[in-house]
Amino acid sequence: MSMAPAIAPVRFLDPTTPPHVSTLVAQASIAALAMNVFLPSLPSMTAYFDTDYAVMQLSVSLYLAVNAVLQVFIGAISDRFGRRPVMLASLAIFVVATVGTLLATSAGVFLIFRMMQAVVVSAIVLSRASIRDVLDEAQAASRIGYVTMGMAIVPMIAPAIGGALDEVFGWRGSFGLMLIAGIAVLILSWKDMGETKHDRGGSLRALLEELPELMRARRFWGYCATATLASGAFFAYLGGVPFVGSQVFGLSPSQLGLFFGAPALGYATGNFLSGRYAGRIGVDRMILLGCFVGFGGMVLLLGFHLAGMLSAGIFFGCFIFTGLGNGMLLPSATSGMMSVRPHLAGSASGIGGAIMIGGGAALSAMAGALLSVESGAAPLIWIMVITTGLAILPLFYVLHRRRQLGA
Repeated sequence: MSMAPAIAPVRFLDPTTPPHVSTLVAQASIAALAMNVFLPSLPSMTAYFDTDYAVMQLSVSLYLAVNAVLQVFIGAISDRFGRRPVMLASLAIFVVATVGTLLATSAGVFLIFRMMQAVVVSAIVLSRASIRDVLDEAQAASRIGYVTMGMAIVPMIAPAIGGALDEVFGWRGSFGLMLIAGIAVLILSWKDMGETKHDRGGSLRALLEELPELMRARRFWGYCATATLASGAFFAYLGGVPFVGSQVFGLSPSQLGLFFGAPALGYATGNFLSGRYAGRIGVDRMILLGCFVGFGGMVLLLGFHLAGMLSAGIFFGCFIFTGLGNGMLLPSATSGMMSVRPHLAGSASGIGGAIMIGGGAALSAMAGALLSVESGAAPLIWIMVITTGLAILPLFYVLHRRRQLGA
C-alpha cells in the first residue's frame, strides 16, 4: 500500500495547510445543494418561461450529463495544476453561472447557464482527491465517510427549503440560495484550502498519456463496478419510487415526501460507521459488509413482496438497509479507486464518479420504463435485488487480485 507523505497539521483558515474537514464538507455539500434544491420549483419555472415541463426537466438531465463528462477530465486537470486552483476556479465559474440563471429571460439561456453550473461537481471530486493526497487508503476511507455523512444532510432537507423559498420568492429563491452558498464556499476555500497535490508536474498531455496505466488496473475497475452497481440501486430508487409511492400505495405528495427520505437516514448512519471503523478493519472488509447489508435489505423486501405482505411502511423501511449498506461501502470503494494508482488519484476520483453517475442514470431510466400500474412495484424490487447482489461479485475479484499482488 502506498503511504501518504508527511504533512503539516491541519489549521483552520490557514491556506498553507490541508483543508479542514468542515471545509471539505462545505465543498461537497454545495454540489449536492445545486443538484436538488430547485426541484420543487420546476412547475413554476415552466410557467415563467412559458414552455413545456419536459424542457425544464432538461435542467436535471443535461446537468447530470455535463456533470458526468466533467468528472472525467476535472481530476486529471487537478493532477496537473493542483487541487486548490482548480477548486477555486470551478467555484468562481459556478457563482458566475448562478448569476446567469437568475438573470435568464428565456428557457434556452437558463439551460445554458444551468449546464455551466455543473462545474460545481469539481467540489466533490477534488475534496475526495485532496483527502487521498494526504492520507493512506484506510484513513482516507474514514475521512471520506465523515465528509459524506455531513453532506448527506443536504439532499434530505434541500427540497423542503427550496419549496419554502419558492412560495416566498418564486423560483429564483432557490438560485439565490445557491448564489449565497457558492460565494460563501468560495471564500471559505480561498481562506482554508491549502494545496495537497505537491508532486504534480509535466504537461497535461503527458498526464493524459498516463491514464492508460489507470485504465489497465484491474482493481480500479473492480472497485468501480461494485460502487456503480451499489449506487445504481439508489438511482433506480429515485427513478421508480415516485411512481410506486403514488400509483401502487396511493400516497399523497406530502406522505411520499415523508417516506422518500428513508434511505438517507440509513446512508448517513452508514457514513458514520465507515468514518468510525474503515480505518480499523480496512476498506475491502467495509465494502463487503456494506454490500451484504444492502443486498440483505432487498432480499427481505423481495420476501415480503412474494408473501403478499407489502405495505408502504415495509417497502420504504427495507430501503433503509440499502441506504445503510451504500453509506458503508461507497466511501471505501472511492478510496480504493484512488489508491490503486495514488499519483492519479484525481483522475481516478473523476472517472469513477462519471461511471457511477452514468450507470446509475441508466438504471434509473430502466426502472421508470419498466414500471406500470399492472406491474406494481415488482420491477423495481427485482432491479434492486439484482444490482445489490451483483455488486458483491467485483469485490471478490478485487480481493483475489490483491492476493495475487501480495498486497
